Amino acid sequence: MKYYLAVDIGASSGRHIVGWQEGGALHTEEVYRFPNGVKEEAGHLVWDIAALVAHVKAGIKAAFAKYPVSRIAIDTWAVDYVLMRGEKEVLPCYAYRDGRTADAVKAVHQKVPFSELYERTGIQFQPFNTIYQLSDDLARGRLSDVTDFLMIPEYLTYKLTGAKVHEYTNATTTGLVNAGTGEYDGALISALGLPARLFSRLTQPGSRAGSLLAEVAAEVGGDAGVRLCPAHETASAVGGIPTAEGAFLSSGTWSLLGAKVSKAICSEAARSQNFTNEGGVGYFRFLKNIMGMWVINRLKAELAPESTFDEVMNAAKASSFDETVDVNDAIFLAPASMRAAFDATLKTKPSAAGDYFRCAHRSLALGYKRALEALARCTNKSFDTLYIVGGGAKNKWLNELTEAACGVRVVALPIEATALGNLKVQMQS
Repeated sequence: MKYYLAVDIGASSGRHIVGWQEGGALHTEEVYRFPNGVKEEAGHLVWDIAALVAHVKAGIKAAFAKYPVSRIAIDTWAVDYVLMRGEKEVLPCYAYRDGRTADAVKAVHQKVPFSELYERTGIQFQPFNTIYQLSDDLARGRLSDVTDFLMIPEYLTYKLTGAKVHEYTNATTTGLVNAGTGEYDGALISALGLPARLFSRLTQPGSRAGSLLAEVAAEVGGDAGVRLCPAHETASAVGGIPTAEGAFLSSGTWSLLGAKVSKAICSEAARSQNFTNEGGVGYFRFLKNIMGMWVINRLKAELAPESTFDEVMNAAKASSFDETVDVNDAIFLAPASMRAAFDATLKTKPSAAGDYFRCAHRSLALGYKRALEALARCTNKSFDTLYIVGGGAKNKWLNELTEAACGVRVVALPIEATALGNLKVQMQS
């Protein structure tokens, strides 16, 4: 019997899940979980990448303590990366919620208008897209003598194997991959003045990255091959949905609502609605970013840190507060106080924590409704089913609100859908 390890890391937590086939069914066991999050350093929001590497290794060690794992693959959130000079990291590793790209956005669009960017790449505008982060690095001289940029799962794979690879699905989130060719867009990279040496040929999910370095194998207590899964967590999550029909909602720190399409949709309608075309395994994920569980998580941390998420949900259900907000308003991206952000947006100030939680839940459901309506217009398709994956799929009341608001059947799938997609590619490769 073969055992596979999915290392699945989101912006707020990570986990290691072992999977194996037995009796015609896929079995899984979570063997390690750890917290993740940004920290402030010199006025910027950054990732503690040393801690990430340590947790990845600790989880692999925990897996080997129970199972003879033969393959490992890593998926994480998108757009962020580590710069390298040879074998040395160029730190800090900035987090996407950091506000450093304001000037870079203007500079990029002066060189290449966004309408052209979208036509070439099909990627929605987000101020934290890799294209703007790298342009900020360029303007500040951070790319001098840099030999590589590795997106977070690629960097973690490098620390395990010594191999530097660029995985396709995650690369598409950079805003630098041509939607037609499926490779980095050399003409775009040249127009922006980015060093061509950083953008090597892309590698598809299922490809072998290498084996654990000898010193890593000794540290974790075992050896295994390391594969590339769909390295963007949403790509793995969508791959874990057991059907190609219907719309999907990956509900985590971010909510991503969309559908699988065979060809990138780079129409004016899609651009105006800020839909994106991210790479999948044999298809595109045509989807829209919505602020997601982030707003609930931050309200919980501020207003009810000792409460469970079920208690937060029940407090929301008990409230009668009826006002809602636009969860995609930039004010909610990285506020010092999420409560203050809600107060600044609402006409009526909530009087209790449950009012904030109710407002957040109902606002998310309405955000999903608007996104699903726009999805139908852009694809010329109607959707009667919405598959929800990710941690947010556990929020039963939010699922009910979403079903009522969208007028569709909601199917909440196991929260380990991302790990299932990761494991599926490992097993098939």
